[in-house]
Amino acid sequence: MGDDPGRLYRLDGVAHIAGVINDEETFVECPEGANEETVRRYARAYIMMLLGTQLFADKSGNRIHIRWLPFVARLEEMGGYNWGSAALTWLYRCMCRVANRHVVKLAGPLQLLQSWIFWRFPGFRPAGYDAFSWPLASRWSGYNPGISEKGPRVQMARLRIDLLQARDFIWMPYSTPDVLQVVHLEVLEPRHTMLWRCVTFLIYFAVVEWHQVDRVLPQFGGVQPPPHPALNIDFLMSKDGRCGDRWFPSHLQHWHLHWETRADHVLRFDVVADPGPSHEFLAWWHQHGKRFLSPEMYLGDPRGIPILVEATQRGAGRVPDMDRVDGVPDRRRVERRARVGTRRSQREWR
Repeated sequence: MGDDPGRLYRLDGVAHIAGVINDEETFVECPEGANEETVRRYARAYIMMLLGTQLFADKSGNRIHIRWLPFVARLEEMGGYNWGSAALTWLYRCMCRVANRHVVKLAGPLQLLQSWIFWRFPGFRPAGYDAFSWPLASRWSGYNPGISEKGPRVQMARLRIDLLQARDFIWMPYSTPDVLQVVHLEVLEPRHTMLWRCVTFLIYFAVVEWHQVDRVLPQFGGVQPPPHPALNIDFLMSKDGRCGDRWFPSHLQHWHLHWETRADHVLRFDVVADPGPSHEFLAWWHQHGKRFLSPEMYLGDPRGIPILVEATQRGAGRVPDMDRVDGVPDRRRVERRARVGTRRSQREWR
């Protein structure tokens, strides 16, 4: 590979090469008989590629942020970080941004989102992917939806969601014996399963997302009661790390402390044989939720029954209540961040 002095620099005593990580220029295959330092260098490049293009991918598609260098500099310490919660945080933030009508592309670990959909919605699974191993998301690695028109595919997907029945959704697909036999036993240790049931904040640098698992208890084998009011942290949606050179554990100290005490916020509930929503939750959802995604003209023929206007629309007065954060004023009515996540939002709102 060669060490070009113009591209070689050191971070925490470890040599790095500045350049493009691809299959043609710098890293192809680790040569046979390579010494330990060369193997570690290739391992760092591979990990950087996973971080920048898989777990924490952005819309550039071919760039990796320099902030990952301190993490790959010390390979022995990488196992001490909670990469799963950070990837989930980034996925939540990307899904929040794409909900804005000014944002047209979705970033983030989309292969995890696709795997979650296929495991829980059997009707959406492509045919021919019955064999799987660990990791579970690799089951759909060869799936390619094709290049059909996006508009008709979106309309058809919305209609299929509207026509879903209770039996068309699997609450606990990972608890079946054929899945458990390929899952690493370490994943099922109490110190990890406890984290699944923590109502806490997930943190990815400056990105803070509320992990409110008390609203999805059937995924853990419980009965879903009416949810508590959601925590209003809309002001955190504009914080993405582009706010100057700040040390986030100090600048966002309150949220980091909540993560450190996550063991104190583990949900306690009874595990039942047939998990699902309670009657009280269904009544709450019918009052606050938008029941159908498709227009009435698409739902008329398949169902053959008239659909009330109240069922397809949700009035402004039915929006669920939200708890305010202590010490933070609620300025949603004054500062309506209609373009949060776009390039123009930060400059204009300052």
